[in-house]
Amino acid sequence: MPDFPIAHNPGERPSASDNSTVAPVPVSASGLAARLGIFDATMIVMGGIIGAGIFINPYVVAQQVHTPALILGAWIAGGVIALGGAFIWAELAATMPRVGGQYAYLREAYHPLLAFLYGWVLLLVIQTGGMAAVAVTFAKYFLQLAPVHVSESILATLALAILTGVNCLGVRAGSTVQSALMVLKIVAISALVLFGMIFLAHRGVFGAAPAPPEALVDHRMSFNLITAFGAALVPVLFSYGGWQTANFVAEEIREPRKNLPRALVIGVIGVILLYLSVNFVCVYVLGAGGLASTTVPASAVMRVALGSKGAALIAVGITISALGFLSQSILTAPRVYFAMAEDGLFFRSVAWLDPRRRVPVVAIAVQGLAAVLIALSGRYDQILSYVVSMDFLFFGLTATCLFVFRRRAPEAPSGIHEKFARMPGHPVTTFLFVSVCWLVVINTIFTYPRNTAVGFGILLAGIPAYFFWAYQKKRSSAA
Repeated sequence: MPDFPIAHNPGERPSASDNSTVAPVPVSASGLAARLGIFDATMIVMGGIIGAGIFINPYVVAQQVHTPALILGAWIAGGVIALGGAFIWAELAATMPRVGGQYAYLREAYHPLLAFLYGWVLLLVIQTGGMAAVAVTFAKYFLQLAPVHVSESILATLALAILTGVNCLGVRAGSTVQSALMVLKIVAISALVLFGMIFLAHRGVFGAAPAPPEALVDHRMSFNLITAFGAALVPVLFSYGGWQTANFVAEEIREPRKNLPRALVIGVIGVILLYLSVNFVCVYVLGAGGLASTTVPASAVMRVALGSKGAALIAVGITISALGFLSQSILTAPRVYFAMAEDGLFFRSVAWLDPRRRVPVVAIAVQGLAAVLIALSGRYDQILSYVVSMDFLFFGLTATCLFVFRRRAPEAPSGIHEKFARMPGHPVTTFLFVSVCWLVVINTIFTYPRNTAVGFGILLAGIPAYFFWAYQKKRSSAA
C-alpha cells in the first residue's frame, strides 16, 4: 500500500489503451509526486554528505591530533555519531514522512516559529552559503583542468544556473543527475584509495608513517589530549553532516516509511567506509606529520602515487564531487521553503507546483538565485563560517523531537520497520547525540565568537519575519 493517496498528474495521465500497464504515480497531499526509489534515496543521502571536503579536511584533523591512531579514531568517532543521527532521522522519517523533513518535525513537535527559524537560516546561511562556496570550489578546480577565459564567479553562477534548470524539469531529472554524479564521486574516491593502497603495498603500510616531531609527542602526552581530540571532531562532524537533507524530499520517495530509513542507514554506513578508507590512505602515504603540513592531502597522495597525472586525476574527482553536492542541494532544500509557503509563512508563490512535473519550481529558483548572489558577492567564505553553529544548533533541536514523538506514541507506529527505523538505545543514545551537537555549538561560540554572534543575529532576525508572515496569514484567513 502506498503511503499517500493515488492521484494522476494531469500531465502524465495514462491513455485508455495503456491504462492497465502504466502504474499511477502516488501524489501526496501537498501535490508532490513520489517518483524516487531506495537507490535514488541512498544516493541523495550520500550526495548530501560527500562534497569536496573529504579531499581536503583530513589535514585539518591531523593538525589537531598527531598520530595515525588518533586521526583515524576521530573519523571513527565522527562516523559513529553520524550513524546515530541517521537512526534518529530514520525514525523521524518513518514517524512523519512529510515534505520539509526537519521543518515538519520542529513544527509538529514544538511550534511553527521554531520550524520557520530553521527554514530562515537554511535559506540565508546554511544551504545557500554552502552552495556558493562549493560552486566556487568547483570553478577553481575546473579552471585548472580546462583553462578558459572566464572568472570563477561567472563559472560558479553558470553551474548553479544549469543545475537549477535541471531540477526545475522534475524530481526524476534532478535525481538522475544527482545519482550519476554520486556514482562518479564513489569512483573518484575509490581511485584515490586504490592507487594509495597500491603505493603502500610496495613499501609497507605502517612504514609510511614516520614518527611525529618531539613537540607533537609532548603535546600528545599532555592533559590537553581530550581538548585536541574534541577540536579534531569539529571538522569531522561537519564533513559527516548532510544526511538530514534526504528527509526534505520524503513525500517524493516511494514507500517513504520503509525506503527512507533504509536509505539513511545504508547511505551513512557507505560514507563512513569511504571516509575511513580515504583517511587511512592519507595517513599512511603521507605520514601523520606530512598530512598535517599539506592543505591538499588527496592531491598529495595521488602525486606521490602517480605523479602529476595523479594530481590532475584527483582534481577531476574533486570537480565532480563539488558538482554532485550542488546537484543534491538544489534537489532537496527547496522543499523546505515550499513547505513554509504551504503553511502561509513565506511568499505564497514559493508554494507553486508545476502542474505537469509536480516540482516546486519557484522554490528551486529562489534558492538558486540566492546562491548565485552570494557567489557573485564574494562573501561566501564569511557566510560559510556561520554555518557550523546554526547547523548543529538545529541538529540537536531536531533530535529532541524524538523525545516528544516517543512520549506521544510510546509504541512504534504501524509501518515502521524496526531494524532501520527505531533509534537503538533511546533515550540515552539520543541524549548523547544532542549533547555532542550542542557541545559543537558551544565550542564554536568560544572559538569564533564574532562569526557565531552574526549567525545568531541572522537567526533572531527571523523572529519579526515570522510574525509578519503569521499576521499576513491571519489577515488573509479572516478575509
